[in-house]
Formats: sequence, C-alpha cells, structure tokens
Amino acid sequence: MTTKASSRTPDESLFAEMGQFIEELTASGALLATGGLEPGGLRLTSVDGEITVTDGPFTEAKEAVVGFALIEARSQEEAVEHARRFRRIVGDGESEIRQVFSQ
Repeated sequence: MTTKASSRTPDESLFAEMGQFIEELTASGALLATGGLEPGGLRLTSVDGEITVTDGPFTEAKEAVVGFALIEARSQEEAVEHARRFRRIVGDGESEIRQVFSQ
C-alpha cells in the first residue's frame, strides 16, 4: 500500500491512531514493513543503451508517494479493508494497493 502527500498536519491524535493500527497489523502478522519515502529521489531512463540519471522531484508535491506499508493479505478484499482503515485514520488523500509478485 502506498500513500500520497496530503494537506493534513500530523497531530498527537493521528500518531496515536496510527500507532495502534501498526501494532494491530504487526500482532496479526499482516504488517511486514513500513516506511516514509523522500519526495525527490532519482529517475533512471534508458534509451538505446544510454542511461540518464535525473534528480527529482518529478511530480507536483501532492502527487508524490510519501510512504508505504508492505502487508501480507489473504485476499484482495483483506488488503482493501486494511487500506480503508488507514485512509479513515489519515483522512482525505489517495493511496494505492499493488501486489508484490514473488517466485
């Protein structure tokens, strides 16, 4: 699950709710990792064997992915429920769910 930047300023309530959410997901074994992402980053582009490295940021700040949670869900529906709970905690904004393929 990823989340994009929002206009909500974190406060003690947000930190408390998010802490509880993270504890519950960790205890259930669903949460594998979380982290914040720098808004800039680097972009590598390959064209005809030539690789170009460009410093970010690349999109408007409101479109930048700023955090992620790697979860293990038994179904897409379970992943959506975790993401819904996350969105209820952080408020307005946008998140994405992406499946990680493994061998």
